[in-house]
Amino acid sequence: MLISTSVLSVFLISQLCIGVIGNTSLFVLYIYIFFFKPHFKKLIDMFFLHLTIVNMVTIVFILIPDIVASFGVTNFLDDVGCKVVLCIYRISRGLSISTTCILSTFQAVTVTPSNSQWVWLKHKLSTWTFSSLLCSWLINLTIYGFVVETVMAKNNSTHIGHVYLHAYCQSRNLGNQISGAFISMIFIYDLLYVSIMMWTSLYMVILLYRHRKRAQYLRSPSLSSQQSPELRATHSILLLVSCFVILYWLNNFITVYGFYAPTKIPRLGAINAIWATCYPTICPFLIMKNNKLILHFTSSFSTLRMTCFQHALRR
Repeated sequence: MLISTSVLSVFLISQLCIGVIGNTSLFVLYIYIFFFKPHFKKLIDMFFLHLTIVNMVTIVFILIPDIVASFGVTNFLDDVGCKVVLCIYRISRGLSISTTCILSTFQAVTVTPSNSQWVWLKHKLSTWTFSSLLCSWLINLTIYGFVVETVMAKNNSTHIGHVYLHAYCQSRNLGNQISGAFISMIFIYDLLYVSIMMWTSLYMVILLYRHRKRAQYLRSPSLSSQQSPELRATHSILLLVSCFVILYWLNNFITVYGFYAPTKIPRLGAINAIWATCYPTICPFLIMKNNKLILHFTSSFSTLRMTCFQHALRR
C-alpha cells in the first residue's frame, strides 16, 4: 500500500469514526430528551433528530465503500449494490440539504418579531413540521429514483465522456444531452434550497444585529450578554448553514469537475468523499454546542468539580 493511499485510508477511517460517534451521541441525546426529559423538548428538535439520522446514513454509505477500496479490495459491489448504495447516498444528501433549509426557515419564522407581517406563520409551525419533512422525502425520492437506472458496477474499460465514477461504481454514458439535463436539474434543485438558506440566514443576522443594538440601550452589559434559547438556536443554525454552504459548493465543484474531466483522476472520488462528509461529521457537534441539556450537564459537572476541588483544598 502506497504512503498516499495509507494517509487517505487514515483520513477516511477517522472521519467515519468521528461522524458516527458524533451523530450517534446526538441521536441518543434526543431519544433521552423525548422519553425522560420532555420539559427540555422543543418543536425544532424533530428537525435536528431527522438531520442526525440523515447525516449518519450519508456518512456510512459514502465512506465505507471508499475505505474498503483503499485497502485494495476488488468487486466489493455489483450492479445491485451500486444502485442501492448510490441511490441511498444521493437521497440522504438531498434530505440533508432540504432539512437544513427547513431548519433555517423554521428558525427565521420563530425569531420573527411580533410586529412583522410574517408573524402569522408562527402559528402554523407545529402543523407544518411533519408535512415539510414528508414533502422533502417525496421530492428526493422522485428526483434521485432516476439514479437507479443510471448506475452500474465499474468496468475495466477506459472511461471517456461524461461519466460519474465511484470507488466501485460508475454511471452509464447516457449521452451529453441527457447527462447535462440531469446535472442541471439537480443543480437547480440544490440552488433553490441554498438560496432559501442564504436568504433566511441573512434575515436572522439582521434580526440578531437589531436585537443586540436594542439590548445595549435597554440592559446592562451583563444582562445583554445572556442569551435566550431562541438566540442560542439561531446561532447554531447560522453556523450550520454557513458550514453547509461553503462545503456544499466545494463538494459540487469537485463532483462536476470529475464528471466533465476528459481524464479521470483515480483518487478524486475518495477526496471528494471526505469533503462530502465534512458537514455530516461536524453537524452534531455544532448542534450540541448550544443544546440546553448539554449546557445543563456541563454546568452541573463544573459545579461538582469545583466543589470537589474546594473539599480537597480544605483537607
